Amino acid sequence: HVHNTGDIGAFTVISESAVAAGVRRIEALTGAAALEHFHLQDGQLRAAADILKTTPADLPERIGALLEERKKLERDLSQARQALALGSVGGGGAGDSGDGSKDIAGIAFSGRCLDGVPAKELRGMVDAAKKKLGSGVVAFIGVNDGKAALTIGVTDDLTDRLSAVDLVRVGAAAVGGKGGGGRPDMAQAGGPDGNAADTAIAAIEEAIAAATSG
Repeated sequence: HVHNTGDIGAFTVISESAVAAGVRRIEALTGAAALEHFHLQDGQLRAAADILKTTPADLPERIGALLEERKKLERDLSQARQALALGSVGGGGAGDSGDGSKDIAGIAFSGRCLDGVPAKELRGMVDAAKKKLGSGVVAFIGVNDGKAALTIGVTDDLTDRLSAVDLVRVGAAAVGGKGGGGRPDMAQAGGPDGNAADTAIAAIEEAIAAATSG
């Protein structure tokens, strides 16, 4: 409380938060404390401008340009990861059909463990791989920070015989996860044991063979 608002001097709000329903809490600095806060902020602004080799006035534009550059690099990296995954699925090993898939009881299957690929990118990769296969099952497992993220796709012509949800639950169990959800043509799940990703791919292959036998 002051006798006159002029007694407050410099004034700046430093935080605002909810205390209760319809009640907000505002914290502010006044007088010498406010001036010290202004000087601190000015120093931080100039330091940031020096780091980015620009002026304080041009700092917002410079930051915006850097953010756009980062988005472009992230898009390029995502596209490169997808191209790598789609170009090397199967690896030409035993049972490779020539298009990067292997035959399991008459079903084309593409399965890959992808180190460093974030879960949010797997769905697009699986969609692209399904189109490349034409007919079959795709299972991609991204491994990050020791954890596994699974995405499985089944082409529409096979959903009456195989469900991506059933298959992803098999894969999730192998990496220590539970459940999984989605649709018969696309499902996702995860688990804490990324080291078991190869085991999960093998379990999915077994599940496909069992579901199509007889």
